[in-house]
Amino acid sequence: PWLRVPTCLKDMAFESGVAFAATGPALGVQHALHPPLAAAAAPATTSAVPAAAAAVGGAAPAAAVAATVASLTWAAASRHSRRRQGPRHSARGRAAAVAMAAAGPRTTGNCSCHGGAHLSAEAKAELVRVCELIATPGKGITACDEGAGTIGARLEPVGVDNTEENRRVYRQMLFETPGAGDYLSAAILDPETLYQKDDDGVLFPEALMARGIVPGVKPHLKVYELPGTDGETVMQGLDSLAVRCREYKAAGVKYAKWRSPIIITETAPSDLAIEANMRDLARYALICQDEGLVPIVEPDVVMKGDHDLETAVAVNVKVQATLYKAMLDHGVFMEGTILKTNMVNPGLSCPKSYTVEEIAEANITTLRRVMPVAIPGVNFLSGGQNLEDAAARLNAINKAKGNSPWNLSFSWSAALQMPLFELCKGRGGEIPLEEMGALYLKELAIAAAAARGEHTPKEGEGS
Repeated sequence: PWLRVPTCLKDMAFESGVAFAATGPALGVQHALHPPLAAAAAPATTSAVPAAAAAVGGAAPAAAVAATVASLTWAAASRHSRRRQGPRHSARGRAAAVAMAAAGPRTTGNCSCHGGAHLSAEAKAELVRVCELIATPGKGITACDEGAGTIGARLEPVGVDNTEENRRVYRQMLFETPGAGDYLSAAILDPETLYQKDDDGVLFPEALMARGIVPGVKPHLKVYELPGTDGETVMQGLDSLAVRCREYKAAGVKYAKWRSPIIITETAPSDLAIEANMRDLARYALICQDEGLVPIVEPDVVMKGDHDLETAVAVNVKVQATLYKAMLDHGVFMEGTILKTNMVNPGLSCPKSYTVEEIAEANITTLRRVMPVAIPGVNFLSGGQNLEDAAARLNAINKAKGNSPWNLSFSWSAALQMPLFELCKGRGGEIPLEEMGALYLKELAIAAAAARGEHTPKEGEGS
């Protein structure tokens, strides 16, 4: 492939980063030339750059130096091309190289926005700061982003009316139970909850931050079934995402979370479904960062099905590899993102049993094969697991992770909340907030211990 690089350089030019020894460090160049090209360009650059400096009074402004370097880069590349491929260069390419170098960091064309090049240093620092808060060791996320219909399907079967006020007081308990902040780093909210207040009249995002819990939001809209895929889906909402992110940030949130569910069947997941969903996640992440929000990306390979653990590993590796490639291609600042993903598990109908240690190893294997070290944390969703199994598996994953660099924690909804709703049965519609808060605190203590690898599950849990 390098035989064709000189031609590409006519369009890419300064991104190639010629002559590290003479100018690279000063210009912040990140990409070195192929060694033969660098060797060809370096002697000329070493002498020409001082000349360019002298021509402008000895100061060597970045634009003038960059233009000189780019011009020499193109010339060296063309000489290399002629030797290897014959004459393939044009004046247009040289002009583009000089103009692009003088303009500064690339934001269009090949390698544009690499690593969030379009973001300011301050914006990147804030994204990293929020990620570090979310990835606080031994703490996790309480996921409270169910829409009114979803949480209604949990409240109504236990005799509680699905009213906005009931949703408000219930979620206030999840946020403000004394001691919850000892185990929680963040909370994911439904847009409705962003604009609700606690009993003291404080908006929930502000109340959460005061307790050291970072507020976030679910910005995606409805699920859409891809025609011709036998049930595979994508999420809608990208077209209006930037405007909504702006509104959510003004309301006090620090991050967003977008879920892309993937199914495993005899014919799924298809390449179309994987590519469409992972590129959507990448574009969502890019838009979020541009609006100042940390993107939590959530590829969710659901547990429904009879697939075995080996198949789950293969599918999760492919899905996550596609995701990270798409994020890099889109120019997402990887250090400013968090992964929320399913645990790698066999299907719920799988006839084969696995030990909790085998499941833990499958999860660590998947991450080690594809996950960038740059991403600071993983928050596993419960995905239909009860608290006992989810905690046992998370605990085993942390015990098996060895020197893996990521913080591995939880972002649970049903695993924490379903036992709470059981307390509402037979209460005539009353929500026993005090009892629910006490049980919730015990559940959070279990989850946090599992996130540290210090939980002691009962025999058989997680297998």
